[in-house]
Amino acid sequence: MRGLSVIMGLVVLLGVAVAVTVFRHDPGKSRAAEVRTTGPAVAKSTKSPSPSPTPSADPCGTSNAPSPVKYPVTGFWVMPNKDACTWQRQFEGVHRVGGDTVIRFGFKLSPRGLDAQGRILTEGSPKKAKPDSRYAKCEENGSACARAAEKDLKAANPANRLSRIYVYDTDEQYGPSIFRCPSMEHKITVGDAVFYRLIVSPDGSDAGTCDFSKGSGYDLILISGGKTDSLSKLLALGDRFGIKVYPSLPPSPRDPKTFQADVQHIGPLTALTRRVMRDYAKRFKGRESLGGVYQTYELALRDWPEPDRVGTLRVYTAQNRVVRAELPGVPILVSPYMDARKKLSYSPTPAQVAEGFKVLAKTGVDIIAPQDGRGTGKLGLFWPNWTDRPVDSRLKPIVGDTTYAKAYIAATRGYFGAMSVARDELAKEGVDVQLWANLEAFQPTPVGRCGDQDARGNIDKPRLDTQVTLAGPYVSKIISYMWSGFYTCGSPPLSKQIADDWDRPIPIAASRQSRQLRDGLQITGYHLGDAVVSMSWDKLKEPRKIEPAKVGSYDATPIAGLPRGAERIWVPLDWSTVPKDAWVQVEVTSPDGRKAAEPVYYANGV
Repeated sequence: MRGLSVIMGLVVLLGVAVAVTVFRHDPGKSRAAEVRTTGPAVAKSTKSPSPSPTPSADPCGTSNAPSPVKYPVTGFWVMPNKDACTWQRQFEGVHRVGGDTVIRFGFKLSPRGLDAQGRILTEGSPKKAKPDSRYAKCEENGSACARAAEKDLKAANPANRLSRIYVYDTDEQYGPSIFRCPSMEHKITVGDAVFYRLIVSPDGSDAGTCDFSKGSGYDLILISGGKTDSLSKLLALGDRFGIKVYPSLPPSPRDPKTFQADVQHIGPLTALTRRVMRDYAKRFKGRESLGGVYQTYELALRDWPEPDRVGTLRVYTAQNRVVRAELPGVPILVSPYMDARKKLSYSPTPAQVAEGFKVLAKTGVDIIAPQDGRGTGKLGLFWPNWTDRPVDSRLKPIVGDTTYAKAYIAATRGYFGAMSVARDELAKEGVDVQLWANLEAFQPTPVGRCGDQDARGNIDKPRLDTQVTLAGPYVSKIISYMWSGFYTCGSPPLSKQIADDWDRPIPIAASRQSRQLRDGLQITGYHLGDAVVSMSWDKLKEPRKIEPAKVGSYDATPIAGLPRGAERIWVPLDWSTVPKDAWVQVEVTSPDGRKAAEPVYYANGV
């Protein structure tokens, strides 16, 4: 989403070691429900509709009719849009593919300058800045809003002054709880434009008094709001379609030197966050569709020698502390990116990313949803026994015409496996954090035009199924960047491909398991109940095909720690016939002949 040497032999060995470690045993065992032997598998009905509100239609032509789709990707980013019908169609589309989560971007806090008349200037160098047209309407008693705020402060004490000026553009509206001191803060309506004037302490503290008579410096935050409150509309759509909404926290200004969140603005940022969260707590208390809040500002996930000096982590900690105080119990989601390209000196190993995961968790977030990196080409979708294969052709513009071993430190799966271990270690320390996967539903470079996404190309469902497989049995929920554009463009669009083919098998892991004194292989995945399993390895003349419904078992018991719909099948296998150190390839096919887009592998004896 968007996003940002070690000696080769050791690096490749580490990547493979991590990957094999997390494949060798069933990685969800400690977090999963006990698997029951249910006897012969019984073909299940996969077409039963999910619970849904009573179907209804509206002037926009949208309907919330029950969706039969049970696809493992259930959350999507959406882009802000002024058209209410576009919002509704996005929610309807997410609902139709079985989605239950929508995450939206926000608008950053921005430091600004003033011209001689006190008008807000645009971003950029003072020499090039011009009056910002969005704030040109903001006047009080014939004075520009910033100048009027300064006059009111000086009326309370001539020594008062405005230390810094900030603006915050949004499409939301707020209630009275956004203000702490109504004597100095208020809503400003000019025609159809709505502004909110906040006067805050530069250190971000929220003093218990509104005494402005002592003479001090203050920061002005001028908010340009929407004509209507977008979040109220989004939550209403969430209620209607059974979708949880994660609105963005106010993002920090960027440090132009380090590209980290700028710590010099922590004070006003936390003050603004406190006011907005306080407003949410008042207006949306107990609202089911408010699923959590989203930390929009991104960072690269890695190990940090001195985390306390990383600006973005410091901003997260301060901002998350405010959310905890004002909206207790509401989850905070963050989606960092990863980069495994060997040509970059700073790319981390899976073990280093795992250490960074722990540091990030301790900033106070509840959900870490790393970007899987395939869309940007920062990571690759491959297995440890594939490292000498050429990279996918769509990755060549990013890493060159080379092999996976030469292009990447390790694969996406190795990184998620390492982070799942870190998550479990944190739980033992009393730090509970969820690990989700954010699948990048785009290509690094375009083929044609995909909506408004000039720099990226669209994908098909087999690519997305493959991403689900490679994220593996390590995550509790799968979300995707992003709905707007990538799921709705192309012919047919990805959303329709999912709706038409949602119950194709998707295996995510294989592990050696015994059942009633019989050796065998357990496969975890989605839509496996009536599938046919094919196993093969080097030097085996013909793949071994087994129907679990006849000689194996099927268990649809929900698996704790895995996304909804994850299930297990088991087939007998005499392991004495499998060569030691062989990679067992496991393919799964539905009764109507639809083969899973990606096999899974089991490293025997490793």
